Amino acid sequence: MSKPRIILVEPAGALNVGSVARVMKNMQLEELILVNPKCDRDSDEARKMAVHGIDVLEQARIVENLPDALQGCQKAIATTARSRSIPTLLESPRVALPWLLSENVNSALIFGPEDRGLSNNELNYAQRFVCIPSNPAYPSLNLAQAVAICAYELYQANAHQSIEKLPPEESLDSFDLSSASTDKASLDILEQYYQQLEEVLLEVGYLYAHTAPARMEKFRRLYNKANLTSQEVAMLRGILRQVSWAINKK
Repeated sequence: MSKPRIILVEPAGALNVGSVARVMKNMQLEELILVNPKCDRDSDEARKMAVHGIDVLEQARIVENLPDALQGCQKAIATTARSRSIPTLLESPRVALPWLLSENVNSALIFGPEDRGLSNNELNYAQRFVCIPSNPAYPSLNLAQAVAICAYELYQANAHQSIEKLPPEESLDSFDLSSASTDKASLDILEQYYQQLEEVLLEVGYLYAHTAPARMEKFRRLYNKANLTSQEVAMLRGILRQVSWAINKK
């Protein structure tokens, strides 16, 4: 099975980053991406906590934004405890994370900053959402602890399950859990389509600037459930190009 990349958005603590590298090494995860980190990956604190995961830490990529971190991915799950404007299924790690382990499919697990978690805009880049069950009186988990729990579940799923043994599709909000085609549209291709869709819908007057973000969030949810292939996205983008051409010609 493919190994998901771990993405930390704006991590603030070098100790946390080092601890994440260590637990990734424990659970045979190799690719760590830091989005606009607020700490020094190469600091003594980070290296001390990484221990034998120092190679994971040293090889971690640093990017400016989340879309860059998701380049080439077809599947992404975000961790969150926040309520959103749109009803959202929050799944446990044990239920949701095996979905990332399809063969020949690049995938990612996204974690937010220690002080705020992922914003609604950042959550829009994910197709599914994980919430770690914990004591309601004190539900907040340290970043490294949250990564450790999810990494463990990924390790167990990869070691003891095959895609055919996953729960039925109907029990997971109708997501396709079969072995995905390598032609499945990557998230960066989908993002380009969403940008084009928003531009055209604004142009024809279906969207207005002040309501566009909320409406586009619903469109993202709709298309993310569809598991579009790159050919299907190309067809949809062709329709949008034709609409734009017809408008400009008129």
